[in-house]
Amino acid sequence: MPAWVPRAILIFLVGVAGLFTLRWLLVELQSFLVLIVVSLFLSFALEPAVNWLNRNGIRRGLATGMVMLGSLAATVAFLVLLGQALFTQVSDFIEDLPNRVERIEHQVNERFDTELDADELVKEVQSKDVQGLATDLGTRALDLGISALGLVFNLFTIALFTFYMVADGPRFRRSVLSFLSPTRQERVAHGWEIAIQKTGGYIYSRGVLAFASAVVTTAVLGILDVDYALALGLWTGLVSQFIPTIGTYLAGALPVLVALLDDPGHALIILAFLLIYQQIENYLFAPKITAKTMDLHPAVAFGTVMVGAALFGGVGALIALPAAAVIQAIATTYLNRHEVIDTHMTRDHRREPDASGRPNKRSASRAATPDPAS
Repeated sequence: MPAWVPRAILIFLVGVAGLFTLRWLLVELQSFLVLIVVSLFLSFALEPAVNWLNRNGIRRGLATGMVMLGSLAATVAFLVLLGQALFTQVSDFIEDLPNRVERIEHQVNERFDTELDADELVKEVQSKDVQGLATDLGTRALDLGISALGLVFNLFTIALFTFYMVADGPRFRRSVLSFLSPTRQERVAHGWEIAIQKTGGYIYSRGVLAFASAVVTTAVLGILDVDYALALGLWTGLVSQFIPTIGTYLAGALPVLVALLDDPGHALIILAFLLIYQQIENYLFAPKITAKTMDLHPAVAFGTVMVGAALFGGVGALIALPAAAVIQAIATTYLNRHEVIDTHMTRDHRREPDASGRPNKRSASRAATPDPAS
């Protein structure tokens, strides 16, 4: 037997053992790694604001605390407003449910000449075993409490890691770069800077579009005298911008449903408004705002979110878009790109000039790429 064979077998067995050990570690530490990744992207998103405050004379630790507390206060205020709207509206709907059923019964009997009787249904709904329901809820209270405690612990861990990654960012980066050669240090530092710029740009562009959508939606709902216009406007703005592709439909469904409970005519007006505003946003606002921050094709954005959700659940879906933007920016920076040859397979006929030799503006506007988060 050649002398190199036992050594090759040993190296192979050690490599296989190392792969299994690495796989075991990834499975066991998956939840912790998710917390670290979320903290890293939050630090990328917060660092531009912290750097701006730091350049204006505020100590980095204090600036980090101010930005994090401001973000927390805005999140809590939004949840309180939205929670008040949802719970109060649902409670009112449940209380008025028997009257609504009777009205529907009366309308159906008059229009279709039927003899429907909803009294039995109303009595069945009202005579549900409330005590049994309360007992069932009581048995699950402990599980809910444990889950809530775990969620609070995870949020505290994310906040702690995020604070130290931002407040101690320069020293943390120096520690990481000290293990690399000067050439690699320059590349890693540049890539790190791109990641911060793209993530911060993503949050900035989404925030501007969400603010505009929330203001306009709140104004329309207020004019129509829809209950909880501010909370519903905030919901529409945030969900439509930070959940790609399907976020628009999820955001618009809630105000339409709330209006539908009181006035179907108002619900149709709100639906028409949301459809028109979405087109204005896609082809007028979004291209100008996101041109310098993040540019992802809608199919790429949707696929990225699906992959993120499959790997890490809801958390992966939220961080998928900024992660894709960072990867695309780094790849664009370090990979060579060449001019594309002009063939019938690559030519966009909608952008060809008209008979006068000038570009067809209408065709160009139709060819504009819609916003990936809409």
